[in-house]
This record gives sequence, C-alpha cells and structure tokens, in this order.
Amino acid sequence: MMAKEIVKTTGGHASPFERIRKVNKVGNEYWESRDLADVLGYTQYRNFEAVIEKAKLSCFNSGHRIEDHFADVSKMVETKQRKQLGKAEAPAKKKANN
Repeated sequence: MMAKEIVKTTGGHASPFERIRKVNKVGNEYWESRDLADVLGYTQYRNFEAVIEKAKLSCFNSGHRIEDHFADVSKMVETKQRKQLGKAEAPAKKKANN
C-alpha cells in the first residue's frame, strides 16, 4: 500500500476520491491533480507530474482526445514569503453520464 491507504468504503463513508471530487457549473465532476497527488501518497508534486504525462500518453494511445480528459489550469498559491505564484494544475476530468 502507498503512504495513504486507499480503501473502498461503503455506507455513509466517502472514499478519499469522493472527498476531493469537485463538480463544475454544468455538473461535470473532476479531480485536481494536487489533491490526487496527496491522496496517492506523493510528497512532492513534481514527482506526480510525470505520472500525469504518462496518463495523458495512455489516454492518447487508447484513441481518446487528451483535451476531453485533462485540462491544464493554473492556480494561485501563497508562499511563505506571502508572494503569489501561479502553479500548474492538471485536473483529471470525468464526463458526467447524461
């Protein structure tokens, strides 16, 4: 198991992935890569970025459009020196089934 144990839960308990799930204005659910990295036990985000690139390549090699499943976005974060920096964020998207 990884640093943070991932378990499927039942009943009223949400899985770690459900707890970090986001929903946009039109009802599509997505997960931000920084949240996923934490749940999956990555202590440094830069180590997770390579995983994202591999996932994008697998998506493409499976005949899917990367743009349909990954969105490159930036998020402002405040540093210890109180400076705001733009940090890359690559949320994994999942289309809602309608």
